[in-house]
Amino acid sequence: MRRASVSIPSNIAEGAGRLNSREYKQYLGIARGSSFEPQTQLTIAAELRFGDPAQLREAEILCDEIGRMLFGVIQAVSKQPE
Repeated sequence: MRRASVSIPSNIAEGAGRLNSREYKQYLGIARGSSFEPQTQLTIAAELRFGDPAQLREAEILCDEIGRMLFGVIQAVSKQPE
């Protein structure tokens, strides 16, 4: 779960270092895809009754929020000229 979570900001940073908005958008998409990994792992953990259900739910909510924020950034970058 840690590796999947670290992948999100790492891809954002790598994309930000690229030379054009097209590449940045691509890396934002990869980061958004990476945000689904911990969400899935949290869902599995909850179904297997690993950990505190309230904490798992809170973490799922935060992962969902990160995914929505990334989608918003992707939309904003899409409106910029390449």
